[in-house]
Amino acid sequence: MSLVLASLSVVAPAAMAQPEPIRIGMIEGLSGPFANTGEAVWRNLVWATERVNARGGVKLPGGSRPLEIVRFDSKGQTEEALSSLRAAVDKGITIVTQGNSSAAAAGLIDAINKHNERDPARQVVFLNYSAVDPVLTNARCSFWHFRFDAHADMRMSALMSVVKEDKALKSIYLIGQDYSFGQAVLAEARQQLAAQRPDVKIVGDELHPMARIKDFAPYAAKIKASGAQAVLTGNWGNDLTLLVKAAREAGFEGSFYTFYGNALGAPAAIGEAGIGKVVAVADWFPNTPGKPSEAFYQSFRQRFPNPADDYVHMRMQLMIESLAHAIEQAGSTRAADIATQLEKSRVSFAGQSAYMRAADHQFQQPLAVAVMDRQGAPGAKFDVEGSGYGFRVIRQLTPQQAEMPHTCTMQRP
Repeated sequence: MSLVLASLSVVAPAAMAQPEPIRIGMIEGLSGPFANTGEAVWRNLVWATERVNARGGVKLPGGSRPLEIVRFDSKGQTEEALSSLRAAVDKGITIVTQGNSSAAAAGLIDAINKHNERDPARQVVFLNYSAVDPVLTNARCSFWHFRFDAHADMRMSALMSVVKEDKALKSIYLIGQDYSFGQAVLAEARQQLAAQRPDVKIVGDELHPMARIKDFAPYAAKIKASGAQAVLTGNWGNDLTLLVKAAREAGFEGSFYTFYGNALGAPAAIGEAGIGKVVAVADWFPNTPGKPSEAFYQSFRQRFPNPADDYVHMRMQLMIESLAHAIEQAGSTRAADIATQLEKSRVSFAGQSAYMRAADHQFQQPLAVAVMDRQGAPGAKFDVEGSGYGFRVIRQLTPQQAEMPHTCTMQRP
């Protein structure tokens, strides 16, 4: 009897052993001035993987395996992001994801291209959820890189579809962060304004140091003195929150056309002055019409009830769903096999349907434009971050309407 028990004690732990997780290296700024955006990404990715794991994980020939997010802090710096990539590779991670800096994303693409050619046994695939410099899927496109956010020109085009209907608008101030993304946003703004609203005068056009301005009062004073009726900016994180707060305090009463004005403190910072005046563009908003969308958002709020945690990204959910499906279709966790399947990715979730364009690895998904309103107003059932203000959707574009041409010449291994 004792021999039987002894043998069972040896067998039981092996039988109960958990399958090895499929690890995804999240390379993001988790400290420094944009740490709040990095933590928001972390929550979204963890929630997405929890959903995959709750249904049994990713099905593979050797048995199902769970997904696991492994954090690497880039501190918001490109060199730190590259160091994090090396650390991820050393840990045997074949899937990395990053987004909150187009400069870092460009560095990662170049490093991954070189690494994958030099070390075929440890190749890496890169999933990008928010680095939106258009060049990343045009001149710098890569077989190993997949962008799941609409790039800056796509976002600008959606935003401009509302700007061109604002017939009262006669003057606008352009301001952005002085790095590749901010520069691309203002360049495209100038081009699209010239093409669609040549009657609108650009009364200010400037870039400011990224993540280094603590007091935007001098910028706000220039905006007010210019007589601008609106500000257009691609700013994100604290650079956006501090800008809109300073503008409010300076008495600026114009509109804000933004890429990211719908969360991370911006609505609370601008307050009542933003109702009907702060416009944002995104792949999805909490007040996107439809029961599937509403149920999705409510489930996020149940998982993260703290209002400070309220920044949910549909595209990150679609990204993880696409990844899980690609791994299952490939029957493999090799980067090349995953990339081959991601090129064919089509996904539907919570009322949103999207697909990956194989020619340039640019995800094609719906886009929406929304305007700030009081919670409870028609179309604004949900607020953001407990601020009492939500975003009412005023324009929806299908993936086909949001799509733009590309200049990528994809080199496949």
